[in-house]
Amino acid sequence: MDKSAAIKAPFTALPEHALLELEGRDAIAFAQAQFMGDLSALADGQWQWSGWLSPKGRVQALFALLRSGPETLWLVLPDGDAVALAAALGRFVFRSKVTLRIPEGRSVCGILGPPASASGADSATDARGRIELDVGDGTRPRTLRICNGCDNPVDADVLARWRAYDLAHGLPRPGVAGLDAWTPQQLSLDRLRAYSVRKGCYPGQEIVARTHYLGQAKRGLALFGADAAPAPGAAVMEGDRNIGTVTCATPSAGEVPGHAALVLAVIPLDRSSDPTAPWTADGQPLAPLPLLDGLAR
Repeated sequence: MDKSAAIKAPFTALPEHALLELEGRDAIAFAQAQFMGDLSALADGQWQWSGWLSPKGRVQALFALLRSGPETLWLVLPDGDAVALAAALGRFVFRSKVTLRIPEGRSVCGILGPPASASGADSATDARGRIELDVGDGTRPRTLRICNGCDNPVDADVLARWRAYDLAHGLPRPGVAGLDAWTPQQLSLDRLRAYSVRKGCYPGQEIVARTHYLGQAKRGLALFGADAAPAPGAAVMEGDRNIGTVTCATPSAGEVPGHAALVLAVIPLDRSSDPTAPWTADGQPLAPLPLLDGLAR
């Protein structure tokens, strides 16, 4: 694809994405102590996947974390509630010199095309102060942009394809409250390099590390194609056996040909499958599909 032509394609607003800014002398140290990703090697202008856990190791929020400067972090939350997350994190600020704010006049938009300058984990900021992230997989380009005062319209087709792209690559999109049922291992967030088992303490770290080092991760994320999207929380059946749970589902919007819907489910990692037993959820036949790679940063 010609990059110059793709850059001219109109951006669409991504209204499901929310923004939270952490700023101050202790912003990096605060994030390192609270979030499950390791920021120690993250340079200014780089980003990674990360999240915030409960003390029991359950995922409370999942986001792209951008270190935009030596004392500033941006969190981009797909389906996230930035106001609620800021309030929850605020209880742990204590005497730290960090401010959590919802940035006024900022919004998130995107195109299903290559970035102008960003690449991989390296963001780019243009002359108008717009921050660009490369959220493609290295084969099919995709660009997310944090805008400053833009008013791009919503393109429903792009929104549907964006969401399907996420699910196909193993980025769960269960909504604001839908993450809390799962640990990072159950959501296979190691595929996104979204959590660390080696850095210092953070909420839920003991459970995450114990599960990792004792080999107790029994369940992980799997992708299925279906004719219709089952409801989140629906049982995944193998024949008459309940073996898992749907975390999220969406119309495929043509992202995976041959399937009208995509389904992410948490199922056992080690199971004895009956090749003749049909897979179903909410009565819908499920076709196992490989998760796509390339979103890790």
